Amino acid sequence: MARTLFVNALLVDGRGSPARPGTLLADDGVIAGLDVSREDAGSAARIVDLGGAALCPGFIDTHSHSDLVLLLDPHVPAKLRQGVTTEILGQDGIAMAPLPKAYVGPWRKNLAGLDGDSDEIGWDWETMDGYLSLLAEHGIGPNAGCLVPHGNVRMEAMGLDARTASEAQVKAMADILEREFDAGALGFSTGLIYIPCAYADRRELSALCAVAARRKKPLVIHQRSEADDILASMEEVLSLGRETSVHVHFSHFKLCGKNNAAKFDPLLALLDAAHAEGIAVSFDQYPYTAGSTMLSVILPPWAHDGGTDRLLARLADPGERARMRRDIASGLPGWDNFVDFAGTDGIFVTSVRTAGNAWTVGKNLDQIGEALGADPLDAAMDILLAEQNAVGMVDFYGIEEHVETFMQRPEMNVCTDGLLHGTPHPRAFGAFARVLGHYVRERRVLSLEEAVRKMTGKAAEVFGLSDRGVLEPGRKADLVAFDPEAVADTATYTAPRSHPSGIRLVCVNGEIEVAHGRQNQTLSGQVLRG
Repeated sequence: MARTLFVNALLVDGRGSPARPGTLLADDGVIAGLDVSREDAGSAARIVDLGGAALCPGFIDTHSHSDLVLLLDPHVPAKLRQGVTTEILGQDGIAMAPLPKAYVGPWRKNLAGLDGDSDEIGWDWETMDGYLSLLAEHGIGPNAGCLVPHGNVRMEAMGLDARTASEAQVKAMADILEREFDAGALGFSTGLIYIPCAYADRRELSALCAVAARRKKPLVIHQRSEADDILASMEEVLSLGRETSVHVHFSHFKLCGKNNAAKFDPLLALLDAAHAEGIAVSFDQYPYTAGSTMLSVILPPWAHDGGTDRLLARLADPGERARMRRDIASGLPGWDNFVDFAGTDGIFVTSVRTAGNAWTVGKNLDQIGEALGADPLDAAMDILLAEQNAVGMVDFYGIEEHVETFMQRPEMNVCTDGLLHGTPHPRAFGAFARVLGHYVRERRVLSLEEAVRKMTGKAAEVFGLSDRGVLEPGRKADLVAFDPEAVADTATYTAPRSHPSGIRLVCVNGEIEVAHGRQNQTLSGQVLRG
């Protein structure tokens, strides 16, 4: 990028300091100075007049599902157009790498509901180093770092069956984790509602967390329960932090189900107690009362034993289907029952693979059942079987007061958790702008400075991104300029593919990627290795 001086800016530094008028000089991809005059910038400098807009570090999406999209559409307009300049991939314990050749077929089916699927890529990288090198080779718009997903590690060590790991298999997993940290992974992720992560016992989790702690990498965890058993689930996670000294980072922190509102204060008390005890705890949050994931999570854990091909065989078996229906109706200890806390009327299909079932997108399970003349659960199972498990969903679960209280917590930073295929959750396009517009300007839940800190400096601290996240000379020139009085999300549940308003400019490593609502076709992002 040419030496560029941004003038008439309201500098919001990412540390929470009071916003102030100033200038910023960017040169050779880094911030070269603050409050630099035009004369000192030199006659060769390009001048960009921001007209009083806020200028802050680029937003860091700490829970991204762009893992496959970055290989198919590396410009990722959904993220860059809302100011996201860095994405953290490898979430929920099931992601792109490591990926042994023997498991490519079943793993693509398991991953499709979260990250999508495509025949346009070779699926031949095998390791984290191979995957990150492929991203760098293709070129990417935003920066991207990656976590080591527990499910992939477990799959490489012992396959996809529902069984307890032996001592030798736990050792193999620890060795794989070390290898992937050596390749530059930024942390260790698990998703204890997803297969095969859900099959891990305490011994396995503790051993892997001990590796992460020793390497000073966070545990990024979709905990076992975000609903009925959330308090016991949090105790389990916090005890891992206590015993191994790993930094605990809860993914997309929430309390699901209005029937669980009484657990809200005890949940906050657990966070406070963890801080008092010295356990390192943080979490990310998307600013909505609905979530999004793969539809097959509505099925009991045993149905997934052995991987997606075994799941599809069970869905085709009337006896096994009847057992699934019974378990959904009665519940299972320790299992988050999405149908119980969201209802079949609160679960909407967002993506499918085939054109024949495209009509289901945007409809809830009740509506799909009515159209098929079937019970909503049977209809859902029919769609999952027909689509080979590649079905996404949105589920409405939450209470707005909880969203605002979590947002104000010191542990919180912003994320999208955005699934980008099909008809996505609006968070994929609007999460960061929604915080700035709705929760800062309209609701006054956060100050502008604190909101920016939670989008930038706070996130950078958790993931060890010491060269980003703050307006400071020597840091990378990842920058966002926005109008505090106009920034707003425009994405809705019925029309989610809509970019926010009020984002004036986005720079990645000093290169202007977005200006006044138009995106350049440059690929200025870097693959971040820890």
